[in-house]
Amino acid sequence: MKQPKKIILAFVCLGIGLLIAIKSGTAQSVANNQLSYQTIERSQYTLHTVTIPHTSGYLVSPAISGELKPISDFAQDHIVAAINGGYFDPVNQKTTSFIVERSQIVADPRFNERLVDNPDLKQYLSKIFNRAEFRRYNCGGSTKYDIQPHFAPIPNDCTLIESLGGGPSLLPQNTSVKEGFITYQQGEKIRDAIGNDSLNARSAVGITHNEDVILAMVAQQSKKPLNSGISIPELASLMSSLGAVKAMNLDGGSSTSLYYDGRAIHGRVDQAGKKIIRPIKSVLSVIKP
Repeated sequence: MKQPKKIILAFVCLGIGLLIAIKSGTAQSVANNQLSYQTIERSQYTLHTVTIPHTSGYLVSPAISGELKPISDFAQDHIVAAINGGYFDPVNQKTTSFIVERSQIVADPRFNERLVDNPDLKQYLSKIFNRAEFRRYNCGGSTKYDIQPHFAPIPNDCTLIESLGGGPSLLPQNTSVKEGFITYQQGEKIRDAIGNDSLNARSAVGITHNEDVILAMVAQQSKKPLNSGISIPELASLMSSLGAVKAMNLDGGSSTSLYYDGRAIHGRVDQAGKKIIRPIKSVLSVIKP
């Protein structure tokens, strides 16, 4: 007589376990025209994504600060999500990436003396100034997103409203060499500014075939502080698996961070496994319609 109760209890426990497992799969998504947030646990990292459907009315827009500050300090009432943005010099706090707001350049690496006067970088400056950037156009009254080199022409009948530089481009191809991040000499790598093949915290922005935008942040694991994260080639493959057809790397490492729903998530950990909170220069923010 007690056997059925045990079976029922087992099914109840199994059901609770399944609910917990589903919840820990951590997808917070709503209707198709709304934002969705998801976390995915992998053996070497934790992936955090925010997807902005092209029909949602939300805008993906750069924001820059005169002084370096944590990603949480970029949050305002109209911002629901943000990811760390372009490169900068932590010493003089000046940008090393182009940023455009309201069709005007508001951050110009050509005026960063520590960049342009560095003798070791002189030969790479033309490549550095033409790195990939995330763009927002107004095309006949419609918002369009794209990822292009900085000096790439603007499409006919479109106006460049905003852009944020980063790099390298990840999709449709990795342009690390073309953008001056990696240099080879006689087949030997002599320069690698971003640790291309090393595991690290990374962040990226991607655009799908139907023009949805994906913000992706890969966080290291506290239990594996010296052996976790993702390489640049792996990040490109990851963005493709998420549905991106165009993607661009953002300033990663200690800058890697994501803000969503009032919470700041930081990607890099120190040797003790503690999260590193690094002030940054810029973000890509998601603005309410």
